Amino acid sequence: MKALPLSLLLVCGAALADDQAILACRALPDGGARLACYDAIQVAARPGGTAARSAAAAPAPAMAPAPAASHEASFGLEAAKRREREPDAIASTIPGEFQGWGPGAQIRLANGQVWRVIDGSEAVLPRMRDPKVRIERNLFGTLFLKVEGTNNSAKVRRVQ
Repeated sequence: MKALPLSLLLVCGAALADDQAILACRALPDGGARLACYDAIQVAARPGGTAARSAAAAPAPAMAPAPAASHEASFGLEAAKRREREPDAIASTIPGEFQGWGPGAQIRLANGQVWRVIDGSEAVLPRMRDPKVRIERNLFGTLFLKVEGTNNSAKVRRVQ
């Protein structure tokens, strides 16, 4: 039974990497250079062994200059950056007489934009003439049309 723990210890020892090389890689600020540094570390290095000496003797890869507007660096941030440039809400009016909406209704605003109700909601409102409306973006980026003077709102998507 003593042979099993000893063999596990030998297998684990073979998986050790050189701590100095790992620390040198960890200090690199550029992600690509850091990854290349980690890839260059010999996994089977043992303290004091030839692989450990060659990894320690090899200089860490030079930092490559990061591109100013890398597509990888901005991956996943496109929508967030777009939202930063856009307002959180717009205000306009619905020209003419307005009495509410139903599922799939298209609502044309005085500014020329056309919005479609996409949440299946409906609202029967008292007859209004040129009501003021706001299209507001919530925390998750969902857009809602709100008619001034009412508690009703509809989830909308711009179609024109």
